[in-house]
Amino acid sequence: MNTKSTAPFVEEVDTRFLESLLGYNARRTALVLIEPFLERMAVYDLRPVDFSVLSLITHNPGITSRQLCSTLGILAPNLVGMVKSLEKRGLILRQPHPHDGRAMGLHVTASGKKMMREAEQTAFALDSEVAARLTPNERTTLLKLLKKIYL
Repeated sequence: MNTKSTAPFVEEVDTRFLESLLGYNARRTALVLIEPFLERMAVYDLRPVDFSVLSLITHNPGITSRQLCSTLGILAPNLVGMVKSLEKRGLILRQPHPHDGRAMGLHVTASGKKMMREAEQTAFALDSEVAARLTPNERTTLLKLLKKIYL
């Protein structure tokens, strides 16, 4: 009795179809970025979304929760706990909004500013390492094209 299989054997994996998809390429790129980002931000006890929120507050003193949700595509209930946590850590504080009595403006504290300076330098260094394969023009073009998709 012959037990040899007639099933095909793959010598080299054909990924052409997957590589033609934006989502596949975006996900593969995200995987290259996210693991080292998580490792480096662990020093600051920041997840990617915490980093984004804190960066926006740092660069936009007085930003409201509504503006944060809109800018980052975050649901308000998900932001509430994050803001409370950052406030509890002494990184941000809430102050009444000067034009909207119902809103609170979010502001980074001195310790929050210091930490974000370091965290943003860390993020920039990682970005530079990953982008080292690209020329400055390619990096600029890539950023422009990525923004064209999500903005």
